[in-house]
Amino acid sequence: MIVCSCNILSDGDVKACLKPGPDCPRTPAQVYRCLGCSPNCGRCARTIRAIMDQALTAAGVEPIATCQRGCCPTTLEKAAAEPTL
Repeated sequence: MIVCSCNILSDGDVKACLKPGPDCPRTPAQVYRCLGCSPNCGRCARTIRAIMDQALTAAGVEPIATCQRGCCPTTLEKAAAEPTL
């Protein structure tokens, strides 16, 4: 299923980024970077977050709301979640 029409990203693409370990993306902004793109309209950020939470929970990894390494400010995730006008 296509979750981001701007970047043509599928749910499978998002799940492929979610490998257990310290380099696993923890925010939609990190998923975009992992896939080599950036959010355009941002409408898919919530769907990407839901896919991430579901996949991490299924893998036995506790999803976290914010980046613990400090490498991605929350403003990036907010920007990804809010559509531009």
